[in-house]
Amino acid sequence: MRRHKWSLQEQSHFLKRTGELLSRGYPLSEAIESILFQLPRRKKNEVGECLAQLREGYPFYQILSKLQFNRHLIGYVFFAEQHGGLAQAFQEGSEMMLKRDRDLEKLKKLLVYPVLLIFITLVLFIFVDYMILPRFSSLFSSMKLKPNFFMNAVTFFSNIMPLFFGLCTLFLAVLFSYYLLQFRKFSQVKQKSILVSIPVVGLFLKLFYSHYFSIQISYLLSGGLSIHEALRMFEKNDKQPLYQELGADIIDSLRRGERLEDILIGYSFLEIELPHIIRHGQKNGKLDQELAFFSKHCLTLIEERSEKLLKTIQPILYSVIGVMIVFMYLAVLLPMFHLLEGF
Repeated sequence: MRRHKWSLQEQSHFLKRTGELLSRGYPLSEAIESILFQLPRRKKNEVGECLAQLREGYPFYQILSKLQFNRHLIGYVFFAEQHGGLAQAFQEGSEMMLKRDRDLEKLKKLLVYPVLLIFITLVLFIFVDYMILPRFSSLFSSMKLKPNFFMNAVTFFSNIMPLFFGLCTLFLAVLFSYYLLQFRKFSQVKQKSILVSIPVVGLFLKLFYSHYFSIQISYLLSGGLSIHEALRMFEKNDKQPLYQELGADIIDSLRRGERLEDILIGYSFLEIELPHIIRHGQKNGKLDQELAFFSKHCLTLIEERSEKLLKTIQPILYSVIGVMIVFMYLAVLLPMFHLLEGF
Protein backbone atom coordinates (compact mmCIF):
# COMPACT_ATOMS: atom_id res chain seq x y z
CA MET A 1 0.00 0.00 0.00
CA ARG A 2 1.24 3.48 -0.84
CA ARG A 3 2.05 5.41 2.34
CA HIS A 4 0.71 8.93 2.86
CA LYS A 5 2.90 11.25 4.86
CA TRP A 6 1.57 12.13 8.31
CA SER A 7 2.29 15.61 9.59
CA LEU A 8 3.99 15.86 12.97
CA GLN A 9 0.74 17.22 14.41
CA GLU A 10 -1.26 14.26 13.07
CA GLN A 11 1.30 11.80 14.44
CA SER A 12 1.28 13.45 17.87
CA HIS A 13 -2.52 13.62 18.09
CA PHE A 14 -2.81 9.97 17.06
CA LEU A 15 -0.35 8.90 19.75
CA LYS A 16 -1.93 11.20 22.34
CA ARG A 17 -5.44 9.80 21.76
CA THR A 18 -4.02 6.28 21.93
CA GLY A 19 -2.41 7.10 25.28
CA GLU A 20 -5.66 8.55 26.61
CA LEU A 21 -7.58 5.40 25.72
CA LEU A 22 -4.86 3.21 27.24
CA SER A 23 -5.13 5.19 30.49
CA ARG A 24 -8.86 4.32 30.56
CA GLY A 25 -8.08 0.61 30.45
CA TYR A 26 -8.28 -0.11 26.72
CA PRO A 27 -5.89 -2.75 25.30
CA LEU A 28 -3.59 -1.26 22.64
CA SER A 29 -5.31 -2.93 19.67
CA GLU A 30 -8.79 -1.81 20.83
CA ALA A 31 -7.55 1.73 21.46
CA ILE A 32 -6.21 1.98 17.91
CA GLU A 33 -9.40 0.41 16.52
CA SER A 34 -11.47 3.08 18.30
CA ILE A 35 -9.30 5.85 16.82
CA LEU A 36 -9.84 4.45 13.30
CA PHE A 37 -13.31 6.04 13.19
CA GLN A 38 -11.78 9.50 13.76
CA LEU A 39 -9.22 9.25 10.94
CA PRO A 40 -9.62 10.34 7.31
CA ARG A 41 -10.16 7.53 4.81
CA ARG A 42 -6.59 7.30 3.47
CA LYS A 43 -5.13 7.18 6.99
CA LYS A 44 -7.82 4.73 8.13
CA ASN A 45 -6.73 2.19 5.51
CA GLU A 46 -3.07 2.48 6.52
CA VAL A 47 -3.75 2.14 10.24
CA GLY A 48 -6.18 -0.72 9.61
CA GLU A 49 -3.46 -2.63 7.79
CA CYS A 50 -0.99 -1.94 10.61
CA LEU A 51 -3.58 -2.98 13.20
CA ALA A 52 -3.68 -6.42 11.62
CA GLN A 53 0.11 -6.61 11.96
CA LEU A 54 -0.14 -5.56 15.62
CA ARG A 55 -2.55 -8.45 16.30
CA GLU A 56 -0.07 -10.79 14.66
CA GLY A 57 2.50 -9.82 17.29
CA TYR A 58 4.56 -7.10 15.61
CA PRO A 59 5.93 -4.44 18.02
CA PHE A 60 4.02 -1.16 17.86
CA TYR A 61 7.19 0.88 17.30
CA GLN A 62 7.94 -1.08 14.13
CA ILE A 63 4.43 -0.42 12.87
CA LEU A 64 4.87 3.32 13.44
CA SER A 65 8.18 3.11 11.61
CA LYS A 66 6.38 1.68 8.58
CA LEU A 67 3.98 4.62 8.78
CA GLN A 68 7.08 6.87 8.66
CA PHE A 69 6.43 8.49 12.03
CA ASN A 70 8.91 10.91 13.58
CA ARG A 71 11.88 8.98 15.01
CA HIS A 72 11.56 10.66 18.42
CA LEU A 73 7.96 9.53 18.73
CA ILE A 74 9.01 6.03 17.63
CA GLY A 75 11.68 6.17 20.33
CA TYR A 76 9.07 6.99 23.00
CA VAL A 77 7.01 3.99 21.85
CA PHE A 78 10.05 1.69 21.75
CA PHE A 79 11.04 2.49 25.33
CA ALA A 80 7.41 2.45 26.51
CA GLU A 81 7.07 -1.12 25.25
CA GLN A 82 10.12 -2.06 27.33
CA HIS A 83 8.96 -0.59 30.66
CA GLY A 84 5.21 -1.02 30.20
CA GLY A 85 4.09 2.57 30.89
CA LEU A 86 2.50 3.01 27.48
CA ALA A 87 -0.26 5.46 28.42
CA GLN A 88 1.94 8.00 30.21
CA ALA A 89 4.81 7.74 27.71
CA PHE A 90 2.49 8.15 24.71
CA GLN A 91 0.84 11.22 26.18
CA GLU A 92 4.04 12.89 27.37
CA GLY A 93 5.88 12.14 24.13
CA SER A 94 3.07 13.50 21.98
CA GLU A 95 2.72 16.62 24.17
CA MET A 96 6.43 17.32 23.81
CA MET A 97 6.32 16.98 20.02
CA LEU A 98 3.15 19.10 19.80
CA LYS A 99 4.89 21.77 21.84
CA ARG A 100 7.88 21.67 19.52
CA ASP A 101 5.58 21.88 16.49
CA ARG A 102 3.77 24.89 17.99
CA ASP A 103 7.08 26.65 18.66
CA LEU A 104 8.21 26.06 15.06
CA GLU A 105 4.90 27.41 13.75
CA LYS A 106 5.26 30.49 15.95
CA LEU A 107 8.76 31.03 14.61
CA LYS A 108 7.57 30.66 11.00
CA LYS A 109 4.73 33.14 11.51
CA LEU A 110 7.07 35.51 13.27
CA LEU A 111 9.60 35.41 10.42
CA VAL A 112 7.31 35.37 7.36
CA TYR A 113 6.17 39.01 7.56
CA PRO A 114 9.59 40.53 8.39
CA VAL A 115 11.29 38.41 5.69
CA LEU A 116 8.70 39.61 3.15
CA LEU A 117 9.33 43.20 4.24
CA ILE A 118 13.09 42.72 3.93
CA PHE A 119 12.64 41.35 0.40
CA ILE A 120 10.47 44.31 -0.64
CA THR A 121 12.90 46.73 1.03
CA LEU A 122 15.83 45.16 -0.85
CA VAL A 123 13.95 45.57 -4.15
CA LEU A 124 13.33 49.25 -3.34
CA PHE A 125 16.93 49.60 -2.24
CA ILE A 126 18.18 48.29 -5.59
CA PHE A 127 15.74 50.53 -7.47
CA VAL A 128 16.84 53.64 -5.55
CA ASP A 129 20.53 52.78 -5.90
CA TYR A 130 20.51 51.95 -9.61
CA MET A 131 17.79 54.29 -10.92
CA ILE A 132 17.47 57.38 -8.72
CA LEU A 133 20.77 58.02 -6.95
CA PRO A 134 22.96 57.86 -10.11
CA ARG A 135 20.91 60.72 -11.58
CA PHE A 136 21.31 62.76 -8.42
CA SER A 137 25.03 61.99 -8.39
CA SER A 138 25.50 63.14 -11.98
CA LEU A 139 23.45 66.25 -11.26
CA PHE A 140 25.50 67.00 -8.13
CA SER A 141 28.71 66.51 -10.10
CA SER A 142 27.58 68.98 -12.79
CA MET A 143 26.75 71.51 -10.05
CA LYS A 144 30.02 70.74 -8.21
CA LEU A 145 28.15 69.68 -5.04
CA LYS A 146 29.09 66.82 -2.71
CA PRO A 147 26.62 63.94 -2.10
CA ASN A 148 25.14 63.88 1.42
CA PHE A 149 25.88 61.27 4.08
CA PHE A 150 22.79 59.17 3.33
CA MET A 151 23.56 58.98 -0.38
CA ASN A 152 27.08 57.82 0.46
CA ALA A 153 25.68 55.29 2.96
CA VAL A 154 23.27 53.78 0.43
CA THR A 155 26.05 53.64 -2.18
CA PHE A 156 28.38 51.98 0.34
CA PHE A 157 25.81 49.31 1.23
CA SER A 158 25.15 48.76 -2.47
CA ASN A 159 28.86 48.14 -3.05
CA ILE A 160 29.25 45.64 -0.20
CA MET A 161 25.99 43.74 -0.86
CA PRO A 162 27.41 41.62 -3.72
CA LEU A 163 30.42 40.81 -1.52
CA PHE A 164 28.12 39.88 1.38
CA PHE A 165 25.95 37.56 -0.73
CA GLY A 166 29.06 36.09 -2.33
CA LEU A 167 30.57 35.30 1.07
CA CYS A 168 27.26 33.77 2.24
CA THR A 169 27.14 31.56 -0.86
CA LEU A 170 30.77 30.53 -0.36
CA PHE A 171 30.12 29.75 3.32
CA LEU A 172 27.12 27.57 2.48
CA ALA A 173 29.10 25.77 -0.22
CA VAL A 174 31.96 25.07 2.22
CA LEU A 175 29.47 23.93 4.86
CA PHE A 176 27.74 21.57 2.44
CA SER A 177 31.09 20.17 1.26
CA TYR A 178 32.17 19.64 4.86
CA TYR A 179 28.96 17.74 5.54
CA LEU A 180 29.34 15.50 2.49
CA LEU A 181 33.06 14.82 2.81
CA GLN A 182 33.56 14.65 6.57
CA PHE A 183 30.70 15.38 8.97
CA ARG A 184 28.37 12.54 7.96
CA LYS A 185 31.24 10.05 8.38
CA PHE A 186 31.60 10.91 12.08
CA SER A 187 29.95 8.84 14.78
CA GLN A 188 26.57 10.04 16.08
CA VAL A 189 28.15 11.13 19.37
CA LYS A 190 30.77 13.26 17.62
CA GLN A 191 28.18 14.77 15.26
CA LYS A 192 26.00 15.88 18.17
CA SER A 193 29.04 17.22 20.05
CA ILE A 194 29.78 19.45 17.04
CA LEU A 195 26.15 20.55 16.63
CA VAL A 196 25.79 21.72 20.26
CA SER A 197 28.76 24.05 19.73
CA ILE A 198 26.67 26.13 17.30
CA PRO A 199 25.60 29.39 19.03
CA VAL A 200 21.94 29.60 20.12
CA VAL A 201 20.87 26.40 18.32
CA GLY A 202 23.30 24.34 20.39
CA LEU A 203 21.65 25.44 23.66
CA PHE A 204 18.29 24.05 22.55
CA LEU A 205 19.79 20.84 21.18
CA LYS A 206 21.65 20.18 24.42
CA LEU A 207 18.46 20.62 26.46
CA PHE A 208 16.50 18.39 24.08
CA TYR A 209 19.07 15.56 24.16
CA SER A 210 19.32 15.80 27.96
CA HIS A 211 15.53 15.74 28.34
CA TYR A 212 15.10 12.73 26.09
CA PHE A 213 17.92 10.72 27.68
CA SER A 214 16.83 11.44 31.25
CA ILE A 215 13.10 10.82 30.72
CA GLN A 216 13.67 7.47 28.99
CA ILE A 217 16.12 6.29 31.67
CA SER A 218 13.59 7.42 34.29
CA TYR A 219 10.78 5.40 32.65
CA LEU A 220 12.94 2.29 32.40
CA LEU A 221 14.13 2.54 36.02
CA SER A 222 10.59 3.08 37.30
CA GLY A 223 9.59 -0.04 35.33
CA GLY A 224 11.93 -2.12 37.47
CA LEU A 225 15.01 -2.24 35.24
CA SER A 226 18.53 -1.60 36.49
CA ILE A 227 20.80 1.06 34.97
CA HIS A 228 22.65 -1.60 33.00
CA GLU A 229 19.40 -3.12 31.69
CA ALA A 230 18.08 0.33 30.79
CA LEU A 231 21.22 1.07 28.78
CA ARG A 232 20.82 -2.30 27.07
CA MET A 233 17.42 -1.08 25.88
CA PHE A 234 19.11 2.02 24.45
CA GLU A 235 21.60 -0.21 22.67
CA LYS A 236 18.76 -2.21 21.06
CA ASN A 237 16.98 0.91 19.77
CA ASP A 238 17.99 0.78 16.11
CA LYS A 239 15.54 3.56 15.17
CA GLN A 240 17.62 6.19 16.99
CA PRO A 241 21.32 5.76 16.14
CA LEU A 242 22.47 8.41 18.63
CA TYR A 243 20.94 6.73 21.68
CA GLN A 244 21.90 3.27 20.39
CA GLU A 245 25.52 4.38 20.14
CA LEU A 246 25.33 6.22 23.45
CA GLY A 247 24.00 3.14 25.25
CA ALA A 248 26.77 0.95 23.82
CA ASP A 249 29.50 3.48 24.73
CA ILE A 250 28.28 3.88 28.32
CA ILE A 251 28.03 0.11 28.82
CA ASP A 252 31.63 -0.31 27.63
CA SER A 253 32.78 2.40 30.05
CA LEU A 254 30.86 0.81 32.94
CA ARG A 255 32.58 -2.50 32.22
CA ARG A 256 35.91 -0.74 32.62
CA GLY A 257 34.86 0.26 36.13
CA GLU A 258 33.95 3.89 35.52
CA ARG A 259 31.02 5.49 37.34
CA LEU A 260 27.96 6.57 35.34
CA GLU A 261 28.11 10.20 36.47
CA ASP A 262 31.79 10.43 35.48
CA ILE A 263 31.07 8.89 32.07
CA LEU A 264 28.31 11.39 31.27
CA ILE A 265 30.60 14.36 31.96
CA GLY A 266 32.49 13.41 28.79
CA TYR A 267 29.45 13.98 26.55
CA SER A 268 29.28 17.67 25.67
CA PHE A 269 25.79 17.36 24.13
CA LEU A 270 24.30 16.56 27.56
CA GLU A 271 23.71 19.21 30.21
CA ILE A 272 26.48 19.51 32.82
CA GLU A 273 23.87 19.18 35.60
CA LEU A 274 22.85 15.66 34.51
CA PRO A 275 25.82 13.84 36.15
CA HIS A 276 25.13 15.71 39.41
CA ILE A 277 21.46 14.71 39.24
CA ILE A 278 22.45 11.07 38.78
CA ARG A 279 24.91 11.19 41.67
CA HIS A 280 22.28 12.74 43.93
CA GLY A 281 19.61 10.25 42.82
CA GLN A 282 21.88 7.28 43.50
CA LYS A 283 22.59 8.58 46.99
CA ASN A 284 18.96 9.03 48.01
CA GLY A 285 17.69 5.94 46.14
CA LYS A 286 15.24 7.96 43.98
CA LEU A 287 17.13 8.14 40.72
CA ASP A 288 14.05 7.59 38.55
CA GLN A 289 12.21 10.48 40.23
CA GLU A 290 15.25 12.78 40.08
CA LEU A 291 15.65 12.13 36.35
CA ALA A 292 11.94 12.67 35.70
CA PHE A 293 12.09 16.01 37.51
CA PHE A 294 15.23 17.00 35.61
CA SER A 295 13.63 16.15 32.25
CA LYS A 296 10.70 18.44 33.06
CA HIS A 297 13.17 21.14 34.06
CA CYS A 298 14.82 20.82 30.61
CA LEU A 299 11.44 21.21 28.90
CA THR A 300 10.70 24.31 30.97
CA LEU A 301 14.03 25.84 29.97
CA ILE A 302 13.35 25.06 26.31
CA GLU A 303 10.00 26.83 26.55
CA GLU A 304 11.42 29.87 28.38
CA ARG A 305 14.35 30.26 25.98
CA SER A 306 12.08 29.82 22.95
CA GLU A 307 9.84 32.65 24.16
CA LYS A 308 12.86 34.85 24.86
CA LEU A 309 14.35 34.14 21.42
CA LEU A 310 11.09 34.91 19.64
CA LYS A 311 10.77 38.20 21.52
CA THR A 312 14.34 39.13 20.54
CA ILE A 313 14.25 38.24 16.84
CA GLN A 314 11.24 40.34 15.88
CA PRO A 315 12.47 43.75 17.15
CA ILE A 316 15.88 43.19 15.54
CA LEU A 317 14.34 42.39 12.15
CA TYR A 318 12.01 45.39 12.27
CA SER A 319 14.87 47.66 13.37
CA VAL A 320 16.98 46.59 10.38
CA ILE A 321 14.06 47.18 8.01
CA GLY A 322 13.33 50.58 9.59
CA VAL A 323 16.93 51.76 9.30
CA MET A 324 17.10 50.73 5.63
CA ILE A 325 13.86 52.56 4.81
CA VAL A 326 14.91 55.75 6.65
CA PHE A 327 18.28 55.80 4.86
CA MET A 328 16.63 55.39 1.44
CA TYR A 329 14.00 57.99 2.27
CA LEU A 330 16.58 60.58 3.31
CA ALA A 331 18.94 59.68 0.46
CA VAL A 332 16.18 60.63 -2.00
CA LEU A 333 14.55 63.57 -0.23
CA LEU A 334 17.59 65.50 1.02
CA PRO A 335 19.08 65.99 -2.47
CA MET A 336 15.68 67.24 -3.65
CA PHE A 337 15.54 69.80 -0.83
CA HIS A 338 19.14 70.74 -1.56
CA LEU A 339 18.33 71.38 -5.19
CA LEU A 340 15.18 73.33 -4.35
CA GLU A 341 17.18 75.61 -2.07
CA GLY A 342 19.51 76.32 -5.02
CA PHE A 343 16.72 77.74 -7.16
